[in-house]
This record gives sequence, C-alpha cells and structure tokens, in this order.
Amino acid sequence: MLRTMLKSKIHRVRLTDCNLDYEGSIAIDVDLLRAADILPGEQVQVLNINNGNRIITYAIEAAAGSGTIMLNGPAARAGIPSDILVIITYCQLDDKEIPNHKIRIIKVDSQNKIKQ
Repeated sequence: MLRTMLKSKIHRVRLTDCNLDYEGSIAIDVDLLRAADILPGEQVQVLNINNGNRIITYAIEAAAGSGTIMLNGPAARAGIPSDILVIITYCQLDDKEIPNHKIRIIKVDSQNKIKQ
C-alpha cells in the first residue's frame, strides 16, 4: 500500500504579485524551490492563510534571490500581494520507506529569504 505523505513545505511566504493574464501556475524563487526539493512543473498545494483559499497548481521558476512568489492565471484570484501562503508538496511512499522519510520544511523571513 502507498501512503500520501508530506514531502516539503515552504512555510509562511509572502505573496509578491499576481498575474491573471498568464496561463497558470505559481512562480517561486528558484532558491526556495531547490531548498524544498520542488521541481518546475511539479504539483503544489497553495494554502492562503489570509483568506483560507486552498488551490492546487504547479510550480514554475522565478529568478533566484528575487523572493518572488507570484500566482498566475486563474490561481491569481486566490490571493492578493502581501497575503501569507504555505506551499506544500506530497509524495507516495510504501510503509517500508516511511521510517527513513525526511520532510523538508523551509521557513522564510519577511522578504521570502530562507532563514538559516
């Protein structure tokens, strides 16, 4: 049996922009993507702490070091700049893999820079 488990979480990032005219997705600073082990095109769940919205979309790269977190296309309706988000990915593991599974939790400062 496979279980769906938390793989990574980027905790309390600040939404920097929304672009309704883009095809879709969430643009995330590539430094955050790498730290959280999220690939471009990978499915993510986006939780908006300010309004309670929960959406599923896919990640795309934003410039490294930019702090960019931008909702695009229909997802742009799920928040406004300055909203606080949690971005989550999941993985499928069998029971034997679970004891060795390491969840990546990335915490950021008010500029979406990784806290050390």
